Amino acid sequence: MRDLLRKEIKLSSSPLSFFFILFGSMFLLPGYPILCGVFFVTLGIFQSFQTAREANDLVFSALLPIAKRDVVKGKYLFVCFIEGCALLLMAAAVLLRMTVFLDSPVYRSNALMNANGFALGAAFFIFGLFNRIFVAGFFKTAYKFARPFLTYIITAFLTVCAAEALHHFPALGALNAFGTEQLGLQLGLLGAGIISYVLMTALSCAKACRRFERIDL
Repeated sequence: MRDLLRKEIKLSSSPLSFFFILFGSMFLLPGYPILCGVFFVTLGIFQSFQTAREANDLVFSALLPIAKRDVVKGKYLFVCFIEGCALLLMAAAVLLRMTVFLDSPVYRSNALMNANGFALGAAFFIFGLFNRIFVAGFFKTAYKFARPFLTYIITAFLTVCAAEALHHFPALGALNAFGTEQLGLQLGLLGAGIISYVLMTALSCAKACRRFERIDL
């Protein structure tokens, strides 16, 4: 698997996938829907799928002395690698806003979502949606990606809008907690986001493997 990941990084990926990791730092922006940073990271990954398709990368990979399902696993490893790098950047931004910038007026007066455990859990969830909808959807044909990506865009932005709106309901105000306020709730929501990410990624990978094995390249 390590060799497959190296192959994806060195041969199949687009430089934009690595550049767009930096959009994880959007979690530091006040007055901006920070979860849009998650979408931009996935947009960078999409560019790698587009580049690989145009270069017939899947045909090349299938000709290697590996199982067809390992081709899919290699793609998933690359996707998770990029997402993991972005999540580390987002986590660093969340920690800064929960500690160093805790009392900064520019964040305290922000009407939009605060960077906390709930926001980071939502980022995990959206990345899981990308893996489930787009990556698995791409391997339905191993060629067409417009429809699954459009479906993902709609689903992702509906999720962003819902996450941004929830804390405005009085009963759900704790979702926008600052610092260590409501820490148990924040960690619980982060854990739920991580679990959803792992489940959606694992199940979609298994489904994509089955789909790709049935395709005659």
